[in-house]
Amino acid sequence: MTAAWLTLIGMGADGVLSPAARDTLAQAKVVYGGARHFELCGAGITGEARQWPSPFTLVYSDLAALKGTPTAILATGDPQWYGIGSALAAHVPPEEMLVLPSPSAFQLASARMHWPLQTVTCLSLHGRALETLNGYLQAGRKILALTSNGDTPGQVARRLDDAGFGPSRMTVLEHMGGAQERLCSATAAEWREACADFNTLAIELLPGPDAKAFARVPGLPDSAFRHDGKMTKREVRSVTMSALQPMPGQLLWDVGAGCGSIGIEWLRAAEQTSAIGLEPHTERRAMAAENALALGTPALKLVDATAPDGLTNLPDPDAIFIGGGLTTPALVATCLSRLKPGGRLVANAVTLEGEAVLLSAHQTHGGDLIRLTIQRADKVGGLTGWRPFMPVTQWSLTKPHGDIA
Repeated sequence: MTAAWLTLIGMGADGVLSPAARDTLAQAKVVYGGARHFELCGAGITGEARQWPSPFTLVYSDLAALKGTPTAILATGDPQWYGIGSALAAHVPPEEMLVLPSPSAFQLASARMHWPLQTVTCLSLHGRALETLNGYLQAGRKILALTSNGDTPGQVARRLDDAGFGPSRMTVLEHMGGAQERLCSATAAEWREACADFNTLAIELLPGPDAKAFARVPGLPDSAFRHDGKMTKREVRSVTMSALQPMPGQLLWDVGAGCGSIGIEWLRAAEQTSAIGLEPHTERRAMAAENALALGTPALKLVDATAPDGLTNLPDPDAIFIGGGLTTPALVATCLSRLKPGGRLVANAVTLEGEAVLLSAHQTHGGDLIRLTIQRADKVGGLTGWRPFMPVTQWSLTKPHGDIA
């Protein structure tokens, strides 16, 4: 095993380091960090102190040149939790890097708030879209969030208030563990605080009378989406998501994304998922992008393309949903060839021509073929009757670990 030459040291606002971290820092020939880190460490750094390059990505070539030279990187808290650790891991083999964490901002904040950390949703809004919060707006949920700067709490307060969660209790925890530590609290509706840039945000979500709260379980109401009528309806969407089986870290192709309902449900259903939606119609891509922000999935990637040609340069998926273009020659075959072993393919059809494609695919490859008929109660004059939707034929298949002919 190669000896570790690079050490990633997490530190708190008090600058206190473990004995192992102090020894490593004293022996490092080169130390990377920010001005705040260097000020906290003081005489503990005996090697060359280098501030982060701009752009930051230049550090990877610098580290490659330093390979074998005792090098330390100073970071905040636990570098493996929304920190630099994951980025470094993509460039430095694990046997060459040692990580020495300090308590994370989430740990410190949960201790200050007396919130059991296992019951809390931990998010990063640092350099990320604030719309991410929209996916977690449920009564009683507790959230700890890393922020970009002192403006973030005010922006979050306005967003919560606009969403009907004005009564939510917000607490900003500044400089935790340091001499300037401060906590300030107010409801989102009443938030007027000026905050330091170095802060963590705690939120206890409480809805007002106009709040719209959606569970993360697939099956959002149709009214949650802006659409032009051509969308996978709620009941069919629930069955479709059950067949797609969203799993953490997996990628979905949504072929014929429309208003984005399937991709959005996929991203909400499991952590660290990703989704790419192919949609050639400008108006529908715009609706999908708007829906993605409103429902807390800004990571939905939308591509102006049609399948199968538009699939060529995409990464291989773990799941595929075909909601449109079924009669396009070679579409099903192309999707099956690109689907990872063990992946799921689900296709829905409402036309006889599309149904014929699914019947042929079922006869060739197996899988499950079902028909869904949905009726909703609706007004019929002064009375109530059943109003049917067009039947949906659904074919689903889990790709075996072997070639599909």
